[in-house]
Amino acid sequence: MESQRTGHSHGELSIDHYAYGSAMRSWNPSFKIVTAVFFLLCVIAMDSMAVSAVVLFFMALVVMTAGGLSPLRYGKLMAIPLAFILLSSIAIAFDFSMAPGGEYCLSLGFFYIFADRQSLLEAGALVLKAFSAVSCLYLITLTTPMGEIVGFFRKIHVPKLLVELMYMIYRFIFILYDTQRKMAAAARSRLGYHSVRASWYSFGRIFSNLLVVSMRRAGAYYDALESRCYDGDLRFWEEKKKICPLQVLGAAGLAVIVFVVWIYAG
Repeated sequence: MESQRTGHSHGELSIDHYAYGSAMRSWNPSFKIVTAVFFLLCVIAMDSMAVSAVVLFFMALVVMTAGGLSPLRYGKLMAIPLAFILLSSIAIAFDFSMAPGGEYCLSLGFFYIFADRQSLLEAGALVLKAFSAVSCLYLITLTTPMGEIVGFFRKIHVPKLLVELMYMIYRFIFILYDTQRKMAAAARSRLGYHSVRASWYSFGRIFSNLLVVSMRRAGAYYDALESRCYDGDLRFWEEKKKICPLQVLGAAGLAVIVFVVWIYAG
């Protein structure tokens, strides 16, 4: 099956839209994936706020400068995991007790919420590490079409079943999102959100019908695959892309910077 631009341009969740439009699409996909995973492992293994900050800065810089993604769009994409990351950090930074404690304490009647400098520092390090890891993954997803990622997994001999399930699940996310978007637009055109009560009613109706409509669309997509001689094996057209020596040099230079920062600031 030929890897082509699928046109998922529905708002800010259109990862494929950015990947196919990225100026880094001409880069070798294996090089991009290996580089991003290497720095992701550095962030996890070195466990240093300075390293996390350096990796976050350079991953974002590469995607925005070499990839051509605007800072505003990149910032909006980085905000997607913000709620999950903040909730995780709050659980680490603050604790509950029936008696006052810690350096910073807030009384809430029958119990206290408190924190100290060490817990706040650990929470800050977690937030920075999480965003740094997300930036490494964005280097892959925002610059590499899904077909090329699948091709890389096949090269390293990931089981065929896992690869195809991953691709199908990824595509079905867009099917669900597109179905929900169209149903919400239809509800808005019929004043389905003109009041709080109507909004809740429309919300319930949409999600009660979402599975049925999505399954119908998934069946239509499967029929389309069979009409193109699908025999149970997803095949992607892969373009051979050479690795540029300057790109390797840049990755090596960043690796040196990361190790120097880890030694002197870790």
